Amino acid sequence: MADTNDDQTPRKAVALQYDRSDPAAVPRITAKGRDELARRIVEVAREHGITIREDADLVDILEALDEDSLIPIEAYMAVAEILAYVYRENARQKEEATHG
Repeated sequence: MADTNDDQTPRKAVALQYDRSDPAAVPRITAKGRDELARRIVEVAREHGITIREDADLVDILEALDEDSLIPIEAYMAVAEILAYVYRENARQKEEATHG
């Protein structure tokens, strides 16, 4: 997730990891940063084909947490919506790659 400037340069970014195959898994923060580190987090995500979602309000909440922290219950709904978006976007991209 990212919070970007008008020129689309990320000001803040938070990376989440979630094991979709484990129904008991809770998303966790794997990286977070501002300015140059945020730019690098977004760059690495793009290099690995990871879908990025901009949500400045959620980034503000999540950046207050420590890296490797589990997502707090208060943020579950927002994170669930983002994960659903990411899964839909990934499926759409796979469909386009398969059927051109």
